[in-house]
Amino acid sequence: MNKELRTPDYIFESSWEVCNKVGGIYTVLSTRAKTLQEKFQDHIVFIGPDLWQDKANPNFREEKSLLAEWQWQAKEQGLTVRVGRWTVPGEPIAVLVDFKPFFEQKNDIYAWAWEEYGVDSLHAYGDYDEASMFSWAAGKVVESMVRWLGDFKTVYHANEWMCGLGALYINKVLPQVGTIFTTHATSIGRSIAGNQKPLYDYLFAYNGDQMAFELNMQSKHSIEKQTAHNVDCFTTVSDITANECVELLDRPVDVVLPNGFDDSFVPKGPAFERKRRLARRRMLEVANALMGEQLQDDDTLIVSTSGRYEFRNKGIDVFIEAMNRLLRERSLKKTVLAFIVVPGWVGEAREDLKERLKGQQASQPLEVPMITHWLHNMGHDNVLNMMKFYDMHNRHEDRVKVIFLPCYLDGNDGILNLTYYDVVLGNDLCIYPSYYEPWGYTPLEAVAFRVPCITTDLAGFGLWANKEIGHQGEIADGVKVIHRTDYNYSEVADYIKDTVALYSQMTKKETDSCRKKAAALSKRALWSEFIKYYYEAYDIALRKASERTKA
Repeated sequence: MNKELRTPDYIFESSWEVCNKVGGIYTVLSTRAKTLQEKFQDHIVFIGPDLWQDKANPNFREEKSLLAEWQWQAKEQGLTVRVGRWTVPGEPIAVLVDFKPFFEQKNDIYAWAWEEYGVDSLHAYGDYDEASMFSWAAGKVVESMVRWLGDFKTVYHANEWMCGLGALYINKVLPQVGTIFTTHATSIGRSIAGNQKPLYDYLFAYNGDQMAFELNMQSKHSIEKQTAHNVDCFTTVSDITANECVELLDRPVDVVLPNGFDDSFVPKGPAFERKRRLARRRMLEVANALMGEQLQDDDTLIVSTSGRYEFRNKGIDVFIEAMNRLLRERSLKKTVLAFIVVPGWVGEAREDLKERLKGQQASQPLEVPMITHWLHNMGHDNVLNMMKFYDMHNRHEDRVKVIFLPCYLDGNDGILNLTYYDVVLGNDLCIYPSYYEPWGYTPLEAVAFRVPCITTDLAGFGLWANKEIGHQGEIADGVKVIHRTDYNYSEVADYIKDTVALYSQMTKKETDSCRKKAAALSKRALWSEFIKYYYEAYDIALRKASERTKA
C-alpha cells in the first residue's frame, strides 16, 4: 500500500557551492533548482557563503525588495545577509550569508558541538574552520527565517560535512524542522582512495574512526559521522557510496538521491550542429598551432577526460596510460587528439600560442607542445611528469596527440575561449575511467550532449547505466562501462585503448547510432525522473520531526 507523502511548505537548502561555482555539487543544486522552483515557487530557499561581498557575483543577482521585512529583522539579529536570485534556470531565491563575524565565537561554537553531539574539532586544519563558521551562520539564517515565517511544515537540507554543524544546530533549536543530510562522498572514502590505499576489497574491514586517525581526518570525519547519525534523514548519491556510509560512518542511508540533469541548455536542432562544428574547429586550430600540425576534422578523433585534479581518483593516470598504449595500436584508423581538461595550478595563457593563433599556419611545434597555459609548478605537475616519463611529446609521426588544458573553461581562458560544455560538445568520445566517483556528472553531461563515453563501474553513474541498459554497457549502447577494481589498472588502460581503436573504425551510421543511444540514456537521468527520491526524503524528515514534537 502506497502511503501519501508529506510535502513541506518550505525547503531550506545549504551548500558551500550555492552561487559559488567550484565543483560538482554546484551542478547538482543548480540544475535541480528549476524542478523544485516549479513545484514550490519561492518556498525553496538556497543558502550559500557570501564570498564575493561587494564584488559582482556572476551567479547571483541581489534584490533588496525580496523578503525585505525578514532582511531587516536578520540585521537586527546580527546576521549580515544578501538576498536575491541564483541566476540559473528557475532563478530560485538565494540568501548569501557573511560567516566571518562568527570566527569570534569559534571556540564557543566548537565547545557546544562537543558537549551536545560529541563532535571533535580539536584536530581541525585547512578549510574546516571556514566551512564550520559558514555552516553555523547558515543554521542561524534558517532559525531566523523559520521563526519569522511561523508554523509551517519545513525541512532543512544540508549538503556535505561542510554544512553538518548547521544541521545539528537546527536539530537542537528547532525540533519541528525536519533535517536532511546528504554526503556526496564520504571524507574518509575519498581520502583512502586518494592516499593510494585499496578501498573496495577492504571496505568491509576498514574502521572509519581508526582511518580518520591514521589519515589525520578526525575533525571532518567526526562532523560528518555525527550529522549522519543525528539528522532525521541521511542520504547519499549512489549505491556505491551507500556502501561506504555503512562501513565508514556506521549508518545506512535512508534514501539514495541520484544526481539528475536539466537539459534545457543543451542546444537543439541546427544550433546543436553549428555549435559542435565551431567547437571542433577551434579545438583543432589550437592543437595545430601548439604542435605545428595540420590535423583535419574528418581524419581526427577528438577525445577528452575532465574533472577535478585528483590524479588517481578521477583516472587521469589511467587515461594517459591508455593514450600511450594507443600510440602503438595498429588497428587505429584515425589520428587521436586527446584533451585533458583538468584545472591545475594555472599561471597565464601562453603568449607564444596566442601569437601563433593570430597568424599563419606553422610547421614547427612550440616549446612544450603538450600544454596550453603555463603552470606555476611545471616541474612537479603529475600530468606533465607522466607524459615526460612515457616520452609523449606530440611528435609529428605520433598518431595520438595529448594536450593538457589546465584551466576552468568559462569562455575566457585566453586560448580556447570556449565554455566547458562547448568543449564536451566538440568531442567524438569522452573518457572518465574513475577509481573513486560517488556519482559522476562528467559522463552524464557527455551523454546529454550526445557524446558517447567510457566510464567505470566504480562510478555511481556507471552502475546506474548498467542497470538501465540491462547489461554491462558497451560503446554501441552509448556508454562503455569498464569493470574496475583496486588492482586491474592495466586491464582498464587496455579496455580504453581497445574501445577508442574500435570507435575509430566505425562508420558514420554506427557512430550516429552510438550518439542517439547516449542521448536516449541521458533522458532517463533528467531531474523529472529523479526528483521523486527527494520527495521521499522530505517525507521521512517531516514524519520524524512530527513524531519528535508530539513526544
